[in-house]
Amino acid sequence: MRPPTAADGGPPDRWIRLPGTTNLRDVGGYPGAGGGTIRWRTLLRSDALHRLDNSGRAALAGLGLRTVIDLRTGEEVMATSRGLDGTGVRTYHVPVFDAGAIGRLPPELAAIYRYMIDDCGAAIAEAVGRLCAGNALPGLVHCTAGKDRTGLVAAIVLAVAGVPDEIIAADYSLSGTYLDPGAAAAISRIRAATGVGRWIDLGALGAQPRVIHEALAHIRARSGTVPGYLLQNGLTQGDIDTLRRALVVPPRPGGAGTAGAAGTGGAR
Repeated sequence: MRPPTAADGGPPDRWIRLPGTTNLRDVGGYPGAGGGTIRWRTLLRSDALHRLDNSGRAALAGLGLRTVIDLRTGEEVMATSRGLDGTGVRTYHVPVFDAGAIGRLPPELAAIYRYMIDDCGAAIAEAVGRLCAGNALPGLVHCTAGKDRTGLVAAIVLAVAGVPDEIIAADYSLSGTYLDPGAAAAISRIRAATGVGRWIDLGALGAQPRVIHEALAHIRARSGTVPGYLLQNGLTQGDIDTLRRALVVPPRPGGAGTAGAAGTGGAR
């Protein structure tokens, strides 16, 4: 039996079907800190937005977005565009790494995540920090395929919000469902146009949950906690508290909890 969707009077669909994107998703509905639930339509994650047409741009801006975090390299941005320019949505370009670093990346995906955690902490913290301002949300984080750089930043934000690791990993793995051959072809074209070499978002190769489990374990091994990692890289406790309050809906007094929101409800 499929989960109830917005059309049934249930929660919003997790996968947002918008022409020009293949991996645009909402991370709402998951269980969060203190028995609460992550707010729907508050944090989105996506592949690149430059293929949106005017109606798609209007639809995405119509969700009330205030902030877009673009994690791509400068070369990727120059080869395409920033899809919501001119819509009034604030877009921050926060490259996790520059194109020059790509040739030094290890070939194994889990090792790439360790590299991002160990060597790109300031950029990751800046990206998360842009979501911590009092008026930053609703927000959207994206890269090219919406899996690796976006997947790591989204995992860190969800961990800060108290989402259990197994649910974070299940959310990460959804990219393997939505990234299609067309997305793989688009990634190949960007590789060719930017000259960045063999690696930009390995989204076409799947999204194994163990990769994000290992990434979160690596963060905790070096920093104690995921919030501790962000604190070590420049955020404040006030930033983290603000983000958590903005993302988590507290449980209703006497309510039955939020277990029904676990897993990938709304994703089909």
